[in-house]
Amino acid sequence: MCFSLPWLEAFLVYCIIVGAVIAILRLVIPWVIGQLGIPLVGAVLNIVLWAVVAIFVIYICFALISCLIGGGGFSLLPHR
Repeated sequence: MCFSLPWLEAFLVYCIIVGAVIAILRLVIPWVIGQLGIPLVGAVLNIVLWAVVAIFVIYICFALISCLIGGGGFSLLPHR
C-alpha cells in the first residue's frame, strides 16, 4: 500500500503544505526580529526551522526504506 497512487497523492500534498509553512515562516521571522531588534534570535529560529526540516526529511527517507522492505509505512499518511 506504500507506493499506490493515493499514497503518492497524500505524500505530495504533505510536501506542498510543509513547503508553504516553511516559506511563510521564512517571511515572518525576519519581520518579527526586525520589530524586536535582536538579530541573534532570528538566527536561532532559522537554525531551528532547518533542523525541523532535516528531521522531517530523515523521517521520510526511513519511511520510504521501510516501505521498500515491506515492514511498515508512513504513520502520518492516510491509508485508503
